[in-house]
Amino acid sequence: MRLKSSIWVAAYLRRCQTEGVFGAVRRRGAEEAGAVFVKVALLDGNAMLYTPAPQTVYEDSRPIERIFIPTSKEPLPETSVEDRLTKEIRFDPDAWIVETEDRAGRHFLDLARA
Repeated sequence: MRLKSSIWVAAYLRRCQTEGVFGAVRRRGAEEAGAVFVKVALLDGNAMLYTPAPQTVYEDSRPIERIFIPTSKEPLPETSVEDRLTKEIRFDPDAWIVETEDRAGRHFLDLARA
């Protein structure tokens, strides 16, 4: 059983705030189990997008964690990231979108191992 999406998002934004990174919920999804997408705006017209990792990367011993994967190795133009988010919302209307702003690209997410 995983932590509710709404609680995870609130904790994530609190973590960002303690590190001096601005973050906000751009789109509220399903309270219980909506997928969470995290956009990190680099404030130069580019951004990184982190999506939920596939279930196959989760460890049976730690099923409550939320693990993410970047959609690309390098930052993309924000318009490309926004296009991807639009497609994701069409596919999953229960999804959350969280956006942070950090020139250094810090995200504070647990990433799937390559």
